[in-house]
Amino acid sequence: MTTAPRHAPGPNLPESAPAPEPQHPSQQGNLRSGRRTRTGTRILTHYLPLSPALVLLLLFLAVPIGYCAYIAFTDLQLTGQAHSSFVGFANFRTAFKDSEFLNAVWLTLVFTVVSSLIGQNTLGLALATLMQRASKPVRTITGAIVITAWVLPEVVAGFLLYAFFRREGTLDAILVRLHLPSQNWLFTLPILAVSFANVWRGTAFSMLVYSAALDEIPKEITEAAEVDGAGGWRRLWHITLPMIRRSIGTNLMLNTLQTLSVFGLIWVMTRGGPGNKSQTLPLFMYEQAFQNSMIGYGTAVALLLLLVGALFSLVYVRLLRTEV
Repeated sequence: MTTAPRHAPGPNLPESAPAPEPQHPSQQGNLRSGRRTRTGTRILTHYLPLSPALVLLLLFLAVPIGYCAYIAFTDLQLTGQAHSSFVGFANFRTAFKDSEFLNAVWLTLVFTVVSSLIGQNTLGLALATLMQRASKPVRTITGAIVITAWVLPEVVAGFLLYAFFRREGTLDAILVRLHLPSQNWLFTLPILAVSFANVWRGTAFSMLVYSAALDEIPKEITEAAEVDGAGGWRRLWHITLPMIRRSIGTNLMLNTLQTLSVFGLIWVMTRGGPGNKSQTLPLFMYEQAFQNSMIGYGTAVALLLLLVGALFSLVYVRLLRTEV
C-alpha cells in the first residue's frame, strides 16, 4: 500500500513564523524594572538642573509667604504681648470695616492707574516711537536722561522730586517766572504729585521694552501701509499696536506689580500725608505693623495687597493668551 507523497511548500506559500517563546516571569520583571529605570533617569536629567532654583524659591519665597499667611490669622503684636493667638478672619473683617484701609485701597488704585497704566505706559510708547524717527544725537541724549532717572535709588529720586514740588521749590519758581500762581503741591495735590514722580522715575523701563518691540516690526509692512495712504495714527492703531500686543501686556503687568509695591518714593515725599491723602496700601501696612505695633493686622493688609497683585497678573496673562 503506497502512501501519498509529501509535497514541500511551494515558493508562493510562505512558511508559518515560529511562535514566540514564552518569557519567564523573571525576564518580564527585568524589562519593567528597566523601563522604570530609564524613565527615572530621564526625569532626573530634566529636573536636576532646576533643583537649585526650586530650593531657592521655596526657601526665600514660598516659606516667607506661608509664614506671613499664618501671621495674618493671628493677633501678633510687636510689643506688649507675650503670646499670640489664632483669630481667624478677624483681621480681614477689621480691614474691610476700616475707613482708612478703604481710603488706602482707593488711593492705591488711583496711583497705579495714573502713574503706571496711563503715565509710564503711554509716555514710554511715545518716547520709543519718537526715538525711532529722531537722529542719533537726540536718541543718545534722550535715552541718557530717561535712563538716569530710572537707575537713581528710590530714596534719591524721592528727595529730588520733593525739592521739585515743595513750597518754594523748582516748580513754584518756574510758575513765578511765568507769572502764574504757585501753591504747595505736596499739600493740595499729594497723590498726583507722587504719581508724577513715579512716572518720571519709571518711564525708562517702558521705553526700553517698546523700543525693542518696535524694532521687531518688519519695515516692509510699514512701508506698504504708507504707500496705501495710511497716516501715522492709522498705522499706529492698525499695525503697530496689534503687532506689539504681547509686549504691551508684559510691560503693563510688570509696571503694575512694581507700582503696587512702591513705598520709598511716597514715604520720602509725603509720608502718606497730609493726613492720609497719599497713603497707599504699602504705607498703610507699614503704619499698622510697625508704628501701631499690630503685626497681625499689618500682615493681613500685606496679604490682601499680594492678592490684588495676583489678580492683576491673572488678567494680563489671560490677555496675553488671546490671539490678535
